[in-house]
Amino acid sequence: MRILVVGAGGVGAAIAATASRRPFFDAMVLADLDVGRAERAVSTLGDDRLTAARVDASDRAAVAALAQHHRVDVMVNACDPRFNPPIFGAAFDAGCTYLDMAMSVSQPHPKEPYSQTGVMLGDEQFAASSQWERAGLLALVGIGVEPGLSDVFARYAADHLFREIDEIGVRDGADLTIDGYDFAPTFSIWTTIEECLNPPVVWERARGWFTTEPFSEPETFVFPEGIGAVECVNVEHEEVVLIPRWVDCKRVTFKYGLGDQFIQTLRTLHQLGLDGKDKIRVRDVDVAPRDVVAACLPNPAELGDRMHGKTCAGTWVRGTGVEEQRREVYLYQVVDNEFSMAEYGHQAVVLQTAVNPVVAMELIAEKRWQAEGVLGPEAFDAVPFLDKLADYGVPHGMVELT
Repeated sequence: MRILVVGAGGVGAAIAATASRRPFFDAMVLADLDVGRAERAVSTLGDDRLTAARVDASDRAAVAALAQHHRVDVMVNACDPRFNPPIFGAAFDAGCTYLDMAMSVSQPHPKEPYSQTGVMLGDEQFAASSQWERAGLLALVGIGVEPGLSDVFARYAADHLFREIDEIGVRDGADLTIDGYDFAPTFSIWTTIEECLNPPVVWERARGWFTTEPFSEPETFVFPEGIGAVECVNVEHEEVVLIPRWVDCKRVTFKYGLGDQFIQTLRTLHQLGLDGKDKIRVRDVDVAPRDVVAACLPNPAELGDRMHGKTCAGTWVRGTGVEEQRREVYLYQVVDNEFSMAEYGHQAVVLQTAVNPVVAMELIAEKRWQAEGVLGPEAFDAVPFLDKLADYGVPHGMVELT
């Protein structure tokens, strides 16, 4: 297998670091507009299979040409979701398997954004599914940790733990602290603003997809392995779009443990218009306000030596178990930042995201995950995926909540 990873930021570099420990691939090109960033990530690993290259992720033709030049089989999109259209299209043009960790962006309903959906996450990609099927190509979308591992958990629960599922609720929480910063997101601020300030989507069998106001329906969820109780709120996320397509259930939600200060900061950015992604004129420069915010904040990939604590991603499933009993379980993965920095050299949130596309690529290389079209992780058998996590040093767990 020959791989092109587009984007050498925190996640892209962590994908290279994770994959370099595995024998399933023959070559990997780590490409970025800043080729120096890609070269630094590659040089630290000492793996002859890895090379660096320069590419503009917004240039579909350039990305496709780079893939064809290196004769790659798989293209991984490790960029912000605003770059999904050109990279997704480039993978098709080059005849590659495509993977991403966040789907194409949404657009709120123009008149009723807090009750009706507009363009949902991934709509543009799913619209191309038949085209990918006819070409005999696979686009595996949303294969990070959330979405990604959380969707694998949903598939596993449906296949092995439950006869009927009332609700699947993805819940994300952490006790991470960062020395020296009052506000420092542990993931891309561009993506954080996008998912937190857009209208959250909820799915119900009787109603379909609908939206609520940002940060709605707060609840306290107790996370395992010492993290404890965290207040979680509704956030727009791909799982709500993906899971109902393949898993039979009555309701799907996604809630994130953000904290009051984090929420207030995001609301302030919105009130000031600093969350905008369209460029505005500032003196003699055109700049997107959201890019200015990102430039003013520390790079999440460089916060690892200041971070302390654990992050938890997981899927809470409620319904009737296989033995006809009422059952609630939380399938989860906890990553300790001390472990991730010592073992992989990357902070916990970045590493937790990066491991999953590597596991998926290994299963594709082994021909254990095979299909055509635009598919989410829950379209595949969950067992071989979960079995591999322990080999990567990041095993999953499960707690019974009833």
